[in-house]
Amino acid sequence: MSSSPVPGTAREDAAAGLTEPLLANGGGGFHDGALATVVVANANGGGNGAKEKGAAAAAVKAKDGYWVDVDREPAAADLESGGGDRPLLFSNKKVKAALLYPYRVLILVRLVAVILFIAWRIKHNKSDVMWFWVTSVVGDAWFAQSWLLYQLPKLRPIKRVPDLAALRQHYDDDLPGGGGSLLPGVDVFVTTADPVSEPVLYTMNCVLSILATDYPVDRHTCYLTDDSGSLVLYEALVETASFAALWVPFCRKHSVEPRAPESYFQLEGMIYNGRSPGEFMSEYRHVQREYEELKGRLEMLPSTIKERSDVYNSMEASKDGGAEQATWMANGTQWPGTWIEPTEKHRKGDHAGIVKIVRNHPSCKPAEAEGLQASNAANPLNLDGVDARIPMVVYVSREKTPGHEHNKKAGNLNAQLRVSALLSNAPFTINFDCDHYINNSKALRAAMCFMLDSREGDNTGFVQFPQRFENVDPTDRYGNHNRVFFDGAMYALNGLQGPTYIGTGCMFRRLALYGVDPPRWRPADDIAVDSGRYGNSVLFLNSVLAALKQERRITPPELDEPFLAELAMVVLSSYDHGTEWGSSVGYIYNIATEDIVTGYRIHGQGWVSMYSTMDMEREAFHGTAPINLTERLYQIVRWSGGSMEVFFSPYNPLFSGRRLRPLQRVAYLNFTIYPVTSVFILLYAFCPVMWLIPSEILIQRPFTRYVAYLVAVVALVHAIGGFEIRWAGITWTDWWRNEQFFMIASLSAYPTAVLHMVVKPITGKGIHFRVTSKQQTAAAAAEGGDDDKYADMYEMRWVPMLIPAAVVLFSNIMAIGVAMGKAVLYGGVWSAAQRRHAALGILFNVWIMALIYPFGLAIMGRWSKKPAILFVLLPVAFVVIAVVYIGLHSFLVKFLPFMVI
Repeated sequence: MSSSPVPGTAREDAAAGLTEPLLANGGGGFHDGALATVVVANANGGGNGAKEKGAAAAAVKAKDGYWVDVDREPAAADLESGGGDRPLLFSNKKVKAALLYPYRVLILVRLVAVILFIAWRIKHNKSDVMWFWVTSVVGDAWFAQSWLLYQLPKLRPIKRVPDLAALRQHYDDDLPGGGGSLLPGVDVFVTTADPVSEPVLYTMNCVLSILATDYPVDRHTCYLTDDSGSLVLYEALVETASFAALWVPFCRKHSVEPRAPESYFQLEGMIYNGRSPGEFMSEYRHVQREYEELKGRLEMLPSTIKERSDVYNSMEASKDGGAEQATWMANGTQWPGTWIEPTEKHRKGDHAGIVKIVRNHPSCKPAEAEGLQASNAANPLNLDGVDARIPMVVYVSREKTPGHEHNKKAGNLNAQLRVSALLSNAPFTINFDCDHYINNSKALRAAMCFMLDSREGDNTGFVQFPQRFENVDPTDRYGNHNRVFFDGAMYALNGLQGPTYIGTGCMFRRLALYGVDPPRWRPADDIAVDSGRYGNSVLFLNSVLAALKQERRITPPELDEPFLAELAMVVLSSYDHGTEWGSSVGYIYNIATEDIVTGYRIHGQGWVSMYSTMDMEREAFHGTAPINLTERLYQIVRWSGGSMEVFFSPYNPLFSGRRLRPLQRVAYLNFTIYPVTSVFILLYAFCPVMWLIPSEILIQRPFTRYVAYLVAVVALVHAIGGFEIRWAGITWTDWWRNEQFFMIASLSAYPTAVLHMVVKPITGKGIHFRVTSKQQTAAAAAEGGDDDKYADMYEMRWVPMLIPAAVVLFSNIMAIGVAMGKAVLYGGVWSAAQRRHAALGILFNVWIMALIYPFGLAIMGRWSKKPAILFVLLPVAFVVIAVVYIGLHSFLVKFLPFMVI
């Protein structure tokens, strides 16, 4: 694509000087055009970028239209202890009474309506199939309690907005008497499991966004935790750290947003907010060129490593005749992790532990850019007065040994937690999946507003940010954005003990991960720090004591032999054995959804959590979602199956978590049992098959009143949803997509998870951890074209769990067609009641079809690029089935009358 420069006359000489070269170049290419847009928008205060920014600001303001500020003073305990001098660093907002009270009343009305509906059904226990009637009544009762568990925690939604200005005033550089920042340290973890399924470019963009974030450079450290032990990822990290020496100061000088280069260089209509517009264009082009070269080197790494290894292996073979096909590092030593040619001690699931400091800790004083320029005469960036340092960068891959349980992502994070304790021991940690990046460079500061606040700051165990995705199709066909949860349910939990942990974009207090009680529950002098709980590393035990005393470490320790031996110890595959890691310490083991159960364990100890709403036009983090339906459903199977595993584990919300607040317990209970609802939904979804039976079969009599009650109960759900849409700031489309995908998942992923839990006692196996592929398939890319960014969405990959959904879809299509045929044949002889029953039955069919409409599009494959075609194909299918039914009926009447009922 190309973007032409913004037309118009520059009113300032600086703007004219900047735009002239681009105009002379004819807008040569996408990035030149984007640059012109940036500069003109900055010079004239307008342009598309300004309009987009204004629209975003207006959207934020519109979202807040149903919220009002809550005035809160420092907590009484803080005032008594002298903590009243600490600042208030975030504001609370609640839903306006004019919206909240009718919302609560409507919930009560529906609760009464559901109770009356079930009571009416039990009183009128008349049905043509009694076993089905009994099952449906049980299903209705389950729907009612499931809805109630979901709705009760949403009675008091709260929005929390960080005050970045107050944080900067009290903790940052411009402090009375001078001195550096007072912000505490943060250890940032990036987790990856496979450089193929999780593309290296995504991972390195995540790393770059972390290194360039707006946080004191000596107060945060980036750890890449590679669970595959791949040399490709290590050397990619080395290349990325080298490029960061250019990218990070460029971002600081020009106030770049976002600070992931892949996303930044694709922007159009940007607004320049930096300090040097006159130098921006040439520096932008230079950095972009360097980034393209970095991408080329990253893409070539597998072949580069293979060629290098072949050379070294041939040299070794010529020396001693050995045939070992090792993988070699650039420094001429064998890689201790997995090899290209797998062999014992060098393959997935069997390799040594690795900890390598890729970039040392920066000095405490800012390093001006002269040294950078002097070492690279070809560098055209003028970085005078810009801090050119980058944070410490560390590569970690834990040891894996056959026969040992490695505990998937939870084990990976726990090993990283121990390594970071020895190297930096920051009081806070934040973890990212490798396909996410920091979209707002002030995100870490936003989290700190909650951790350092004078009210609940010391008792806040973690701060969760919403997940946002940028590769989702504009219609969000498969509900990837999930805004009903992230902008509705999570605000509701904010009004209780706090949101649950959702796996990525979450900042933890290190002590909360260590299983230490919050200050309000913690005895000052009775904290056990022993090897039976934390393992045998003396240095790690010392780091736990230092964390308890809130000691700050600015520079890492000396890397002598004893220290390196301790580093190697804490990444051993056997380190956890005989300790409380994975149970009461760190991330929890033996549950597929380690995130939910870890958050539950922390809440159960009495910690609170916060849900951060940046309330700015730029969201905190962006990620990549699986837009292929099969991959999306595999993800849902793991989430829902893992949630049910929690119910059957020692972390069952009914019996554990001694300090959970009542409604928080209700919310967690709902998290652990909601997939069971799919069993009854699946049963109802097969009701249309009754149309295929010649005689009339009704689930409940009187049928008309039953359907009327059912419609009223369902309508109340959507009326309540209308209120939630307003205070959550989402759209009806978001709500409807959520309804559709819940139905699709209830016919595929959720029953699969339930079935797994049924057979688990027999097989003894937990939910299989499957890395969600982020790669677009070659076939999809080839058919869709290089510029088809949603090509993967149109690929239908059939797996067994899709069979029930397909059967429901086709049985409903057949039922509607048969109903139309019956109407033609018998319409004249049907009674008024029969015609009414037929109309209501078809209404039910159509409702199910509307809910599983995205599944119908998925079946169409590439034809679904034009969704309207389904509105043509379905009526045609109905008519064809009706004609076939009429023809078959006529044939039977004429030749086989005894078969006609």
